[in-house]
Amino acid sequence: MFYEQTAYDVRCEWGLSGIERLSETASAVVVIDVLSFTTSVDIAVSRGATVYPYRWGRDDADALRAFAAAHDALLPGEHRGEGYTLSPASLLSITAGMRLVLPSPNGSTLSLAVQGRPVFAGCLRNASAVARASQQYGPGVLVVPAGERWRDGTLRPSVEDLLGAGAIISHLPGTLSPEARVALAAFEWARPNLAEVLRECSSGRELIERGFAQDVELAAEIDVSTAVPLLVDGAYRNAV
Repeated sequence: MFYEQTAYDVRCEWGLSGIERLSETASAVVVIDVLSFTTSVDIAVSRGATVYPYRWGRDDADALRAFAAAHDALLPGEHRGEGYTLSPASLLSITAGMRLVLPSPNGSTLSLAVQGRPVFAGCLRNASAVARASQQYGPGVLVVPAGERWRDGTLRPSVEDLLGAGAIISHLPGTLSPEARVALAAFEWARPNLAEVLRECSSGRELIERGFAQDVELAAEIDVSTAVPLLVDGAYRNAV
């Protein structure tokens, strides 16, 4: 009872454990995985595509292929930068009506962990649109920064997801939990230099050094999208 933040209209907690502990009492859940799952989802659905999240490492490659075939969906490229992948830049050319499976260890896994509540894919690009849509379900919105993973599988709280959570929270009315206030304060601090902060944080530096600077630039754009990725029947589609 100490951790559910039920005294507040806007709540914030990290990762899979946060969803497992807090989502049952939430009116809606917003998953944040800025670099790169939810940014990729936003770009895809804003172009009329459908994205099927898939739990990372849940099954072998044959099961992934069977899942894609069952949903008449494309498989992602095996490596970032090959075909449609978790690279947001790779999805700029996706077209309306396409279906894509996107496995990920963070955003996909968290999206599928929520039971019985509306789930949105939020990021910096669609912060205000997703915040407005989540309000339709009443107070008690839970904003979940996914974070990254250390090599041993433990959660690494990440700057980019904290900022994405704060961006969503900045558009949500009502009382904020202390956890939500911290995310909001981080976003307000970073907002004047948002792109620079994302480039210089650990996740941003990793992507840039791997040759994916455009992904970081796309992820750092604030409120450039009106798309509202809502998870319906196991797939993210644009709800507007």
